[in-house]
Formats: sequence, C-alpha cells, structure tokens
Amino acid sequence: MAIPVGHFDQKGWIQWPDSEDLSAEFLRLLGAAQEGGSTVSECFLTASRIDPKDHESWYREWNKTADANNERGNTALSAGHFLTAQSNWLRALNYYSAAVFDLEFADKRLQAGLAKMRTCARRYLEYRTPAGEVVEIPWLSRYPLEGYFLPAPAASAQTPVIICIGEPGHRKEEYLYKMARHARNRGMSLLAADLLGTDNGAQFENVVGRSDLETAVSYIMDYLTTRDDVDKRRIAILGDGSGSFVARGVALDHRFAAAVCDGGIWDLQERAFLANHIAPPAAGANLIRNGIARNLKCPILITIGEHGWLEPEHVNVLIEHFRTDQQDITWKIFTGAETAASQGHADNPTLASEFIFDWIADRLEQQARESQ
Repeated sequence: MAIPVGHFDQKGWIQWPDSEDLSAEFLRLLGAAQEGGSTVSECFLTASRIDPKDHESWYREWNKTADANNERGNTALSAGHFLTAQSNWLRALNYYSAAVFDLEFADKRLQAGLAKMRTCARRYLEYRTPAGEVVEIPWLSRYPLEGYFLPAPAASAQTPVIICIGEPGHRKEEYLYKMARHARNRGMSLLAADLLGTDNGAQFENVVGRSDLETAVSYIMDYLTTRDDVDKRRIAILGDGSGSFVARGVALDHRFAAAVCDGGIWDLQERAFLANHIAPPAAGANLIRNGIARNLKCPILITIGEHGWLEPEHVNVLIEHFRTDQQDITWKIFTGAETAASQGHADNPTLASEFIFDWIADRLEQQARESQ
C-alpha cells in the first residue's frame, strides 16, 4: 500500500494532502503528544498503517493503538505502577476518541468506543492524586450534565477553579490531558464539562438544536457555588473551539472572575454573513455594538491563530473597536513564526495553554487582592 508523504506548512503537519479532515485530526493527535495525550512514535506508526482511501483503516488502526495503551495501563496498575497506568489511560482515551471521530451516530462502534474512552477517564480519575470525581450537574429536565472535577493538589482550603468546556459536541475527556496539568501546576482545581449528558451523548441530538444552550454555563456555575472546596470569587471559564457558546453564557452570568472565549466573534461573523452574504472587514465593528461583547463584564482573553478561520485584517478591526469600548479584553494572536497559529492552536497547544493559564492565574490573583 502506498502511503502519501506528509509535509509541514504554515498550518502545521499535513499527513495526507488529499484528505483534509483526516489530516486535521492527525495534527490534533500530534499536538496532544506534548501534553501526554499521545506519543509521536505511536502517531506515525499508526498513520503508516492507514490508507486514507480506505475509511475502515482509520477506525481499525487507531482503535488497535488505543487498545494497546489501555491494556498496558491495566497491566501497570496490576503491578502497582499507578503513574504509568494513568499515562497510558490518557493516551488510550484520546486514541479511542480519534478512532470514532467521524463515525455516524447510528454506528454501534461509536458507542462502544466512547464507552471505552469513558472507562479510561474514570480509571485515571480514580488513581490520580488527589483523586478526581465524576459529578452530575442539573440542567434540562431529565438531561443532567456530567463533569470531571479535579481538585488542586494539597488543597486544604477553598481554591480557585477553571471550568473547561468546548463547543457543543466536544468531549470533556480531552481536557484531562490537555488542560489538567496547567491548572494543577498553578494551584487551581479544574472542572471539565461538556453538553453530551450522562449517557454517552445518546440524547444529544435532541437538545443540540435548542436556542438556549448557553444556559448550561450558569448551571455549571451554580453547581460550583455549592462546593465547600471552591473559592466562589475566583471561578474562571475556558471555552475551547471556534464558536460563541461560552461567550453567550458569560454575557448572561456575571459571576465569573475571568473568561477565555471568542468574545462573540463567531456570532458576529454569522450575523454579518446573513446580512451581507460576504462580511466586509468593517462589518464586525458595525455589529459589535449590539452583540455579545458589550455584555461581557469580567476580564476576557481572546486567542487567535494567524492561520485560523478569522482573517488578520478582520481581527485588527475588532481589536481597535474593543479598545474604544474600554473593556478589559486581552487579545493574543499566535503567528506562524512562533507556531500555535493553526485553528484551535492544534499545531502547538502547549504554547497556547501556557499563555492562557498564566493570564487566568494573573486575573484570579488580582481578583483575590481586590476582594481583601
């Protein structure tokens, strides 16, 4: 079987030039290696067995690699090597997620893969120090949310918390390797959440079309305020993905001490497109006065990759307008020269996360000083 030769360009590593979706997912997997969600060698070895023209080979090979890590983790556990077990389970859950990322909902392999992924996540939480919790958060009638709460190390009092949640359809399991260590190393607890409910997302298709999905953000905040180990004055939220779901939620709930989100840019893009079919650079400035951003009361960080979906000239217009409104909004544009410049910073998530969590830590510390 002839394997296409990959190459590196401004968007990162492109494994299969004729298969954009598979290459994007492979780039995400490579980036995860820096955070413990994969290994570079396993990624390239698995890719060498995949024929992008054979749809089944993608699922088969990533599932095989996931099973190998899962089994290795269980073997390490039996020998009392808890840290090695945790590392393997984190890689396994990411590989299981990759294996099923483009399967149809009716495909039984999807539910089977997600079940294995969740099992790995729970085992990781159980043997982590301090142990994590699987928590249920009330939301819609008969549709609670599920989250993973990871307490800060050696927490003897109330600690700041960072909520990590993605756009509808994102899975919380990825934040166990992608975000957890950055929160832990800064003395923050972490709540990883998603909108997929407690049943592997079996009912998700029935709720994803709702116009009020952002209300979930307030319910998550409500849950955290009931915990005795949470500093209610220092709760931040990080919205992962290209969309304004988190920004809409933060605009409705002013209890957050800080937020990392798109500031409503995606909603502006959609409104401009609907109004003009093709959004001119000035459209954002004209629409933002009536958009989400004007209702954001806490400090906001917006990070953008130079080679992402938003064009640089449009970004510059939005930055200037935000400045005229004198809101506490920080912009960080990652350039191709430093990497983390692709959509979602997939080519170098570590660089983006370091900047993001430093910014959050600074804002939460400022909040603590002002509250004294």
